[in-house]
Amino acid sequence: MRHTPPQRSLQHGAQFGPVLRRVRTERGLTQEHLAALSGLHRTEISLLERGERKPLLETIVALCRGLGVTPAEMLHEVKI
Repeated sequence: MRHTPPQRSLQHGAQFGPVLRRVRTERGLTQEHLAALSGLHRTEISLLERGERKPLLETIVALCRGLGVTPAEMLHEVKI
């Protein structure tokens, strides 16, 4: 029997994406530059920004390091 994850968990990823894009663009970074700063692949950042991938905690930490913000600042706008 297949387990279907609750839709709610995908919504959190979809809420994170626009916040990530806004913070990245406010800092004048391209997806490529943020990828280099955070140690992630540009495709991963693109998928996160479009809400097609849920961010893992270690991904959030890496992105925040690259953006120069705390995880709390990034997640402040994501409604739970």
